[in-house]
Amino acid sequence: MMVVRPVRPADLPALERLAGLATPSLTNLPAHRDRLEERIARSRQSFGREVDFPGDEHYTFVLEDLERDEVVGTATLRAEAGAREAYYTYRQETLIHASQQLNVRREVQTLSLSHEVSETTQLCALSLDPRYRGTSAESLLRRARLMFIAQYPERFAEVLAMAFPGYLDEQGESPFWNSVGRHFFVRDYHDINYLAGVRSKSFIAEVMPQFPLYLALLTPQARAAIGREHPAHEAAMAEMLAEGFMRSRHVDLFDAGPVIKGERDRLQTFRRAAWHPVRVRPAHALPDAEPAMIANQRLADFRCVVARYALSPTGQLMLSPEHAELLGVEEGRAVLAAPLALPSNGEDEAGFDEGEL
Repeated sequence: MMVVRPVRPADLPALERLAGLATPSLTNLPAHRDRLEERIARSRQSFGREVDFPGDEHYTFVLEDLERDEVVGTATLRAEAGAREAYYTYRQETLIHASQQLNVRREVQTLSLSHEVSETTQLCALSLDPRYRGTSAESLLRRARLMFIAQYPERFAEVLAMAFPGYLDEQGESPFWNSVGRHFFVRDYHDINYLAGVRSKSFIAEVMPQFPLYLALLTPQARAAIGREHPAHEAAMAEMLAEGFMRSRHVDLFDAGPVIKGERDRLQTFRRAAWHPVRVRPAHALPDAEPAMIANQRLADFRCVVARYALSPTGQLMLSPEHAELLGVEEGRAVLAAPLALPSNGEDEAGFDEGEL
C-alpha cells in the first residue's frame, strides 16, 4: 500500500538516497545533507503557516511504501517560483532582419533571458526509486501534488509550471551548456548544476549574457537539444501533457530542458476531481472499479492514496477499512477523488501554450 504525505525530519536519510538516485542529478534536489535538512524544515513551516496567497512556501512530499516501511519517492511544490529571487529561463523568440536595399528578409531564432516563470507555482524536485518507475506509484507521486493544490487553491498561483531535465549526450555532457554557459562560467555542466542547488542562484543574472543568443551561432548539437527532455523523463512528459500542460517557449538556462505550463482549471485532475462522502466496507465486498487518487482534507496531515473509484448508488465512495484508516477519515466524512487514468484526447503534444504564441 502506497501513500503520499508531507515530509518529516525522520525522512532525511531517505531524501539523501533519493537525491543520489535522481537521473540526471537535479538542481532543486541536491545530494547535500544541510540543504535537505533546510528543505524539510522549510516544508514543515509552510504546512503550518496560515496562507492567503502564494509566497515563499515550499511543500515537500514523500511517497511511502507501507508494506516495506520505506520512503521511496519525493516531490515538491514551490508556491511561487520567484518569491525569494527571480527564476530565470531562456525564452525562445523570433527576430526579423530585413533590408529593402538588398531585398533580404530573414527570420532569426533567438533565446532571451527571462524571469516570466517567476510568478508561477512550480512542480519540482521529483525523484523516485527505480523499482517503482512505470507503476501507479509514479503517477501518484507526480499528481498527488495537484490533489493538494485543488484543496488549497489560495496557496498557489493560477498557472503551474514544471521544468524537465534537458538532453545529455552519451558521455553525460550537455551540448547546450558546452556551447553557451561553459564560455561564461568555465565550469562543466555537472559542477554548475550542483552549485546552483546548494547556493543562491543570483550568480545567473551576474554572469549569464544579457543579450539575445542567436541560435544560428550555436553548434548543431546545442540547437538540437533546445526544448528536448532527458530520455529518462519522456514518459513523465507524456503524462503531464495528457494532464493538460502545454509546452511553453521557455527552456532551462543550463541544459535547455523544456518548461511546460498549465492553467489550473484546464488540467484533467482539477476538472475531474469530485468530493464524495465515505462509506467503509470490507475490501472483499468492494465492487470492481477503475483506480483513483483519493485525498483527505487535512493540511499538515495530508494523505493521498490509490484506491478503487467505487461509488454507491447514492454517490458515496466505498473505501476499505485500511484505506479509511490510512486517510484518517470516518464514515460520512468527505474525500477528494480523481481518476488515476488520463484521457487520450489526441491533442498535438508539440503545441505551445496559447499565451505563448
